[in-house]
Formats: sequence, structure tokens, C-alpha cells
Amino acid sequence: MEGGSTDQDSVVSGTKKSSISSGGRVREQFLHRFTDSQILIAHLEDWFQTLEESSLNFDVPFELIDLQKFDYALEGVSFQQLIRMPSASYAAPSGTIEATAFLAIEDFLHASVKGLWEAFWNQNEPMPLAVACLYDANLKFYQAEKAIANGKLGGLCATGVMVNNPRHPHGKWHDILELALLRPGVESLAQDGEITSPSLSILGEALFYGVRILLSRSLRRAKNPSVLNSVFIILADCEYGGVVKVEGDLTKMEFDINNVYQCAADWIKNYSQVSVSPFDRIWNKLGNANWGDIGALQVLFATFHSMVQYAGMPINSIEDLAADHSSRLQTRRNERRLGELEIGINGNVNGNVGLFQLHNRSVSPEIVEVQEEPVIEEPQKPIKLEVGDVLLVEDSNWQKSYQINEVLNDGETPYYIAYSIEDTGKALFLYVGSHPSQLEPAWEDMKLWYQVQRQTKVFSIMKQNGLSSKYLPQLTMSGKIIHPGPCRKSSSRGNCDNPWCGTPILVTSPVGKTVADMVRLGQFGLDEAIKCCHDCLSALSSASSAGIRHGDIRPENIIYVTSSASHQPYFVLVGWGHAILEERDRPVMNLHFSSTYALQEGKLCSASDAESLVYLLYFSSGADLPELDSVEGALEWRDTFWSKRLIQQRLGDISAVLKAFADYVDSLCGTPYPMDYEIWLRRLKRHLHENGKEINTSS
Repeated sequence: MEGGSTDQDSVVSGTKKSSISSGGRVREQFLHRFTDSQILIAHLEDWFQTLEESSLNFDVPFELIDLQKFDYALEGVSFQQLIRMPSASYAAPSGTIEATAFLAIEDFLHASVKGLWEAFWNQNEPMPLAVACLYDANLKFYQAEKAIANGKLGGLCATGVMVNNPRHPHGKWHDILELALLRPGVESLAQDGEITSPSLSILGEALFYGVRILLSRSLRRAKNPSVLNSVFIILADCEYGGVVKVEGDLTKMEFDINNVYQCAADWIKNYSQVSVSPFDRIWNKLGNANWGDIGALQVLFATFHSMVQYAGMPINSIEDLAADHSSRLQTRRNERRLGELEIGINGNVNGNVGLFQLHNRSVSPEIVEVQEEPVIEEPQKPIKLEVGDVLLVEDSNWQKSYQINEVLNDGETPYYIAYSIEDTGKALFLYVGSHPSQLEPAWEDMKLWYQVQRQTKVFSIMKQNGLSSKYLPQLTMSGKIIHPGPCRKSSSRGNCDNPWCGTPILVTSPVGKTVADMVRLGQFGLDEAIKCCHDCLSALSSASSAGIRHGDIRPENIIYVTSSASHQPYFVLVGWGHAILEERDRPVMNLHFSSTYALQEGKLCSASDAESLVYLLYFSSGADLPELDSVEGALEWRDTFWSKRLIQQRLGDISAVLKAFADYVDSLCGTPYPMDYEIWLRRLKRHLHENGKEINTSS
């Protein structure tokens, strides 16, 4: 064994000091070859199997009483969490979620180290530590943001707390204080609150990195000998986490550079002490750090001990900071007792529950309930229209009267079918907005605003850009209601106190039955699905020429027009209130019909409307609506159904061209590539003609 025994003898006897340099070179070669965690894991399989068969549990690195004392010490420490951990599974194929997870774990560790340094060591001196992510290909460290920007996301494998080393910006392994591994499956280790051992694949990686860090440290002289003997590895996913501590005397390891993994495995089995903490929540379902919960406390305590290895014992000890817990508790009790006393006294005097005294004390109780006099405001009654009602509407040019013929609802807000008194033969859609006096509108009023004012703006922009298509709704009139009786408004632009005065109105054409109604009545068949796809793509193509995207495609926003004026029925894409006109606009979120990119990023890409149209065709053609209660669940459903090609299979039952269209959209999901509408309009038109279906594609 080349150099191995010489190095051991020099350490054990302390006499052969001349061999240290040669032993150091052997360790360097050993470390240089120790690079593959999977090979080490393979050498540990028999050891791990023996532990499982004998039901041996690992020791825990921290006692519960020590964690409790540490928790008391942290009562006055302020931690921040700037980036939320995504609540979706880290193993999901979305690059966005993976990137966010690495940014979040880096941010969490940075906030941990900063808070601990300022609380225990020195608040006035800059923190001498940094956090960076490990890139697997070259075992060097990079800031997560830079690594992601440089296309290294797929190779990131760990996140480390390190000593600042300006001479080596990519980090040296002996500068690592602790390492965090972001791995899926940690959640399964926290079942029903029981302490369970991690799988060999997860534990084996932790042991590999632990041994590698200890080997790197052993090549440097250390002021604190304990640095050479122990290291903490954090295991976490997007909800749970725990700590693995690897401890042992490396002088007892054989350094056979021709058999590095067997040597490391033998040392782990025979000479190391491995302890594993319970796995508990670190982040809540919103992705915020639960700083006071046991999962986060274990990680913080491991980080604290790692910092002690580098910086020595802190200026402020845990015992000193924890001792303040009793005084803080007593202060709160006194404040509460004082508050109760004052409330009782003042309650006997004037029945006003002591608010005056409580608000004038320099120290107030933790919670003060202020009894305010209720402000009684007369709520603005919404306009309720019934069949037969007549509305007089005024715009900048003329006045027109409309009579309500039918009251409808799109699932969120009411709208109406009406006829102009001057032309009773043409049915129109009439939308009534909320009263302009609503300065802080309710959610329903906001929906009315999108339905009326915002949609009016979109139609006006379409008109200015010369967009004309039979598959787009036409603006007939937009104005305000003129209420019966005298109007007492003070100016031409103001409104009087009449609840109808100034209420905005939007009138559009044509009128038709929604796809939602057709599906409910069993009238949306295969032929309708193909024609719906063609007509909606025509509408989207026309709007995209002016840079407008719909952003809210769903069965309630597509109507089927069968008026006698048209030779063939056709579909019209309505509901343009949430249309995207500029970069800052955000689409409405719909768990069933919104595109993947809209749910992930809160905005649309070029293929988003087409993706929503595919979902509409899929569900409207008989597929079951899944129970979706979160964005994460909706994204998971999309990923599963696209990857299993279930959407393409169902649309393929309708026609080959719809299956091909779904394939095309699948290839564009979330990409910046432009959507080619014309090629699909030509294919759909040809398909309809080949199957004997008449289609009028004139706009």
C-alpha cells in the first residue's frame, strides 16, 4: 500500500515526522480520486442492510433539551426569508421550480448564518462566511443565480456554507463548514412524526460529502482539532429537512489510492459515528421558513455548531441568551396583569374598557382589542335588471334604448340578451358595470369592471387597429345609463346620488349559446370541436396581429352563433376583459384551462392561448374534469397528461389534425417561439372540406 502505513505510523507514534509530507501527498491523491458518491453507496449496501435487519436506529445529533434551550436563545434573533421554497415537488421536471428551490435553500442558509453571526458573535463586523452551490461536473462552487444564468442548473448538487476566500472565488473544500443536499423523498422520512432512517441513496450521498469534507480539512493545519473530526450535512426537500452528523478519527483510515471507495466504506463501518436527526418540517405550504419549528431549529443548531468550528465559542453564549427567556416571559406576564387591572378599573368607572390608559402607557400588553364605534354606511345597491326592463344608454354621439329579453350568467357575473328599441330584430349582448362611486369595489365589482370597462378598452384598441373578423365580437355601443327622473349631478362629468347615474354599459354582437351550455346539453360533438378549434384560432390570429392575447379561454367565453343571417353556424371568442395588451398585464388564473406558463410565471407566452384552447377541446369532448385545488396540483396534472399523451389520444379520437395540433402545442409550451396560426387554419379548413363539412372562412 503506497504511503498508507507510513502516514498512519507518523500520526499514531508522533515520531516519524518526516513522513507527514509524503502522507499528505497520498491523501491528496486519495481525495482527487474520491469523486463518485454512487460507487461509495454500492460499497455500503451490506452495512446498511445489516442495520435494517437488526432494526438499529442511528443516534440523534442533538438532545431535545438542548434544542429547547437553543430555541429560547433565538427568541430575540431576527431571521428573514427573502425567497420562498416552491411547494411543488423538487423532482418535478420544470426547470423553473428547480431553479427556485436552489435559490431558496441558498437564501435560507444565508439568512441563517447572518442571523446567528449577528446574534452570537459580532453584530458590527461583516460576516466572514458565504453561501454557494456546488457544481457536480468540476466540484466547484458558484452563486446559484450565476450558475443558473450560465446554464449549470442541471449540474447543481449541493449548497454549502463556506469561509470567504477571496483568493479562490470558486471555493476550496477545506473552507466548507456544512453542506445542504436538496433531495426529493425526504418527506417520506417524516411519516406520522416517527423518526425513520433515510434510504441508503440519500444517506450514502450525505456520507460521501461528509467524508470528502473531512479529508479536505485533514490536509490543512487547523487551530481547532475538532474541525478534523466532525461535519454536518443537511438533507432537505421542499417541505421537510433533517441533519446528518459524520464524526470520526481519519487517522484510522487506510489510504490506498488504488481502492479509495473500499477504504472510505471500511472507515465508515468501523470507525465513524453517524447520527441522524428526526425529519421535520422546515417550510410551510406557502414556502415560508418555520424558523421556530423543530425542523428549522435542527438545521440552525447544526449551522451554529459548524460556525463554532470556524469562529470559536461565541461572544454571547446560548446560556446567556436563553437566560433572558425567563425575564421576557415575566415582563409579558406583568404587562398582561397591568392591562387586566386597568381594564377592570376603567370598566367600573366609565365602561369604556380602559382604552385611554392602555394607549397612553409606554408599554402595552401583547394584544389590545380596540372597540371602535361602528361606522354605518348605506351600501350601494347593485343594479338588478329583469326581463322587460328598458335602459336608455348615452355615448358621445347619441342615445339608444335597449330592452332586456333574457338574464344570463357566465358563472361569475350576470349579463343580458337585449334588443334595441329601434331594431327589435337583432339580438345583442348587454353588460352592465358597477357604479362609479365604488372607490373600493368588492370582488364582484372588479369582475364587472373587467367585463365592461376593460373589455370596452380592448374592443376600442381592436377597432383602432382595423381588426375585423366574424370570429371576434363587434362593439355595438359603449356608454352610460341615463336614469329616469331629474339628474342632480353638479357637472357634466359627475354623477348624482341616483344608484343608476353614470353606470357604464357595453353592448356587443353577435349573440349565441356558450360552449359550456352546449356541453351540458350534449350538443358539442366531434364536428363542433373541429370547427371550434378553427374559429377560435382565427380569432386569436386576428388579435395577435395587433399584439393582443386573450388570456381567459374557457367554455363560458366561446359562443356558438346560429343566426339566420349566417348560412353556417360558427364560433365567436368572447370575454376579452382579461386580454393582455402590454407586458405588465396579468392573465386570469384558471386551474383547468390556463396554460402551464401562465400558472408558473403569471404571464403568457406566444402559445398560451393555443394551449388553453387544447384543454377546452379536451374537456369539452367528454374528458372528466379533475379535482384541482392548487396551482401545484394543476401543474402536476398538466405534466402527467402531456407526458402520457392522454390529451393527444383523446383529440386523436376526434381527428388526426387535432391530435397533430395538440402535439404542436405541446412542443411550444412555455417557449418564446411564435405561434404559427396560418398553417393550422389551412389544415383545419382542408380537413373540414375533405370530410364533407362546409366552412365559411371569410372574416
